[in-house]
Amino acid sequence: MSTTDVLAHTRDWSLSDTPDQESPYSGLSAFVQKSGKSQHLELHVSGAKCAGCLAKIEKSVGALEGVSEARLNLSTGKFNITWQGPLPASQIAETVSGLGYGVSAAAETDADEVQRKEERDLLLAMGVAAFAAANIMLLSVSVWSGAGEMGSNTKQIMHAISGVIALPAIVFSGRPFFRSAWSVLRRGRANMDVPISLAIILAFTVSVVETIRGGEHAYFDAAAMLIFFLLIGRFLEARVRRRACSAANDLAGMSSRAVTRVDCDGNAIKVNPGVVAPGDTILLAQGERAVVDMALADDICELDESLVTGESAPHVLTKGMRIYAGSVNLSGPVQAKALSRASDSLLADIGRMLEAGEQRRSAYRRIADKAVALYVPFVHSAAALTFIGWMLVGAGFRESILIAVSTLIITCPCALALAAPVAHVVAAGKLFQRGIFLKSGDALERFASVDRIVLDKTGTLSLGVPQLNEYTGSQEIADAALLARSSRHPLSRAISDVAGPGPVAPDVKEVPGCGLEATVEGQLWRLGSGRWIGVNSGETHTRNLYLQRGDEAPVALEFTDRLIPGTDQAIRALENAGYETEILSGDTEDRVREVASELGISRFTAAASPQDKAAYLESLRDQGHKVLMVGDGLNDAGALSLAHASVTPGSAIDISQSASDAVYSGGIQSLPVLLKLSKRTRSVMLENFTFAALYNLVAIPIAVTGHATPLVAALAMSFSSVAVSLNAIRLAAFTQDE
Repeated sequence: MSTTDVLAHTRDWSLSDTPDQESPYSGLSAFVQKSGKSQHLELHVSGAKCAGCLAKIEKSVGALEGVSEARLNLSTGKFNITWQGPLPASQIAETVSGLGYGVSAAAETDADEVQRKEERDLLLAMGVAAFAAANIMLLSVSVWSGAGEMGSNTKQIMHAISGVIALPAIVFSGRPFFRSAWSVLRRGRANMDVPISLAIILAFTVSVVETIRGGEHAYFDAAAMLIFFLLIGRFLEARVRRRACSAANDLAGMSSRAVTRVDCDGNAIKVNPGVVAPGDTILLAQGERAVVDMALADDICELDESLVTGESAPHVLTKGMRIYAGSVNLSGPVQAKALSRASDSLLADIGRMLEAGEQRRSAYRRIADKAVALYVPFVHSAAALTFIGWMLVGAGFRESILIAVSTLIITCPCALALAAPVAHVVAAGKLFQRGIFLKSGDALERFASVDRIVLDKTGTLSLGVPQLNEYTGSQEIADAALLARSSRHPLSRAISDVAGPGPVAPDVKEVPGCGLEATVEGQLWRLGSGRWIGVNSGETHTRNLYLQRGDEAPVALEFTDRLIPGTDQAIRALENAGYETEILSGDTEDRVREVASELGISRFTAAASPQDKAAYLESLRDQGHKVLMVGDGLNDAGALSLAHASVTPGSAIDISQSASDAVYSGGIQSLPVLLKLSKRTRSVMLENFTFAALYNLVAIPIAVTGHATPLVAALAMSFSSVAVSLNAIRLAAFTQDE
């Protein structure tokens, strides 16, 4: 080793393994991973809620010396940092913490449990706020309705009771806003929760003062209602965020299954996939799924690679051929040599694509985020200038603070906070009635901007299950079923399904990669590939099986993968609506061309690997397209996550469903409805934001000039919230003919 290498090695050790005892984050050095001169750390960041938070964190950490990559995923809270040089891990964590966000090592944090706890806390807070608001409102109605007859002492008692109810409710249910506001204020920053917290605190404080001095009005109901309305949107966002990270969790579960490693003495030992090294001998049992990429050491085996390629037909491998992680062994136990570590396998690559896709969607700025960025400084300025202005004209502190509070309450972002969530909830309910389940909070906005649709073939356009051609003879099916009923092979199952229950030939033997054979009535019967049976290779089709009974000529059993009913009408409807459609499949070119021709789709790509699919979607994005990806297999998961928007059928595997924005039942005839309603929903959201802006233009001058008490301001704020909600409810009457 050269002197330079020794010094570099020493420098790396001192940075990552020698903790800074003065830092509360010194323990993070134990979680730093090294690769040559580069160092990598994965943190868990809490408190980041929007694209503004994401940009602020990434920009601050990215500006540190030596940092080459800083990527935060808002959905999972994972923050990946790669750097070189003299930068301690504690300094990275302190930079994030200094911005007002919580930081911990991702390896020590159960992100799913953290998000579930956040949901539970928000739901409980929402319930407490609703209970308080309802009871305070009952007392307020009593005061209003009996204003002429109720004595001042009785009013004061009613206000005091309202205050007793409001205080614990505000303290408990307002914590999400107060904590967030304080965390940024103490660092000289501001976010949306600052004006919200100010409005709540000032409304309550002024109400207490007015109650003590026997004033006519108190505004405890305004504070409680404000918290309740805002918690609705906050809870919906938390629920969507947790669902968004379930794809990575599902894939991690698939990748963590134990592996059987054969040691030098021939002993089979169950080990964690993480300890498997290239060159290790792995025993893959029948029906077991490969977790690492391997090369087959035995002569032959048959694999179900449907998760990898999307193709339902089994693939026969011979010695030395590659077994990809995710493939299932259909033949007897086989041995293979590991080609890479689990972290470098195909499953790991798909996991990284999922992570990259979630990262990109986290950076997507929704309409609400853009409105908030303009709204916060405007509200602060309006309230502050109102207070200062009235003090300058000699109104006195009490009068000035009442007018400022009225301004804060009347401009409080309830309508803004509800404008998108309520429209989303109503549209999601309407889609659910049509068999479509939305899984992402900003999905409808992204669906509305789609201009191109890329479809997988197997399981999306076609059934993905081999079926016997209708013209196959009934006797041939009955005879083939004598052998097929003993096998789990997909083509054998197709024969058994058509033949129905029945007898099984005795002593059926399965020849890996070839087929089945047994002695029936003193003759050797075989059911298998044309190559094995001895049929001329020119007559052999990969979806054919051949039945040979003794010396009789082989009979071909042909299988097809039929289109899902309604697919052709859906494609026509999408193209008539102006969308470009194409097929992106892992199947062979002949089969993809056949389906494309049947559906009238001119563009298609065949034999695409998971990486190919992801790369193709990247190229379309670089060309400026907003792509909707439709797929169902593990091989589609990366592309589903990287697409601008994505949907998957209900029959898809869990990982693909988790990686997508929506799940539909039946065929793709749901897509035209989804896309049309998404555009209508976006229009309603924009209408709501426009109304909120116009409301503020009208209401602010009234409040600033002192013509609205806090009570009137609270009623106006509630009216704006109800108005945007009613406008969103119109989506419930949506029909496809609109």
